[in-house]
Amino acid sequence: MKFYKIILATALVLPMAIFSQEKDSTATKSKSKLERPAFEGTTLIESQTGVLLTKGTLELTMNHRFGIVNSGPGANDFFGLWQPANIRLSLNYGITDRINVGFGTTKDNRLQDLNYKVALLRQTRDGKMPFSVSFYGNVTYDARPPEVFEHSTDRWSFYNQLIITKRFNRSISFQIAPSVSHFNYVEAPVKSDLIAVEFGGRIKVNPTSAVLFDYNQPITTYTGDGRKPGMALGYEFSTGSHVFQLFITNYKGISPQHNLLNNQYDFFEGKYLIGFNITRLWHM
Repeated sequence: MKFYKIILATALVLPMAIFSQEKDSTATKSKSKLERPAFEGTTLIESQTGVLLTKGTLELTMNHRFGIVNSGPGANDFFGLWQPANIRLSLNYGITDRINVGFGTTKDNRLQDLNYKVALLRQTRDGKMPFSVSFYGNVTYDARPPEVFEHSTDRWSFYNQLIITKRFNRSISFQIAPSVSHFNYVEAPVKSDLIAVEFGGRIKVNPTSAVLFDYNQPITTYTGDGRKPGMALGYEFSTGSHVFQLFITNYKGISPQHNLLNNQYDFFEGKYLIGFNITRLWHM
């Protein structure tokens, strides 16, 4: 628990320190033009990107995951489309160009989450700031019936992530994002605090579409750990106010900390499912 407190304190203090540093440096130098966002939308298949909504923008997001494509011999599930699906709906809002907040609800386990994202550093065209850094976090509440939990505090989980992104050119963008998850209750030998790192990228095919990849690697291990890394490959279509992502993934939970805690599907053994994300923006 002491280790988690150190990590949490660092996650809270570091963004403020970096933000303060950038503010001081920009005050003494001529203002550089910001680089275009590294990604088209705020999400990269199963992960967040460093992209933030502009001030006054409202975003509606729908995440949909079908069942496992290869669910077993003799399965009659039409590539998983006839199996039970998991869905998440969320609304996100740009308080400023650098601070976003949102609320989401997920079907599986009835998860309710409050989330936030802060832009700490932003890539500039002149190279003075060669990459962007954003901080993302959520607080998630499991709203299943009371008999599922011994204590009400067992329902809570937390997720903190530092997202480092770079737009190399008009076609190629990449990000790396270490994260810390905490669950108020887990059963032994599972650990309450989980460290992981995400790698993701986007290769633009034409002005409105791109190929995507997203990989999540758990770092924290424990006895009997059978969790599998998250892997996803997809294709993205975008317009001025819509982004549509169609992909295959071995994550079904949608909530990042629950995916990291529970995933047992091995992508490279053919255990993957079909999913899609849709976002719609309104500039208010």
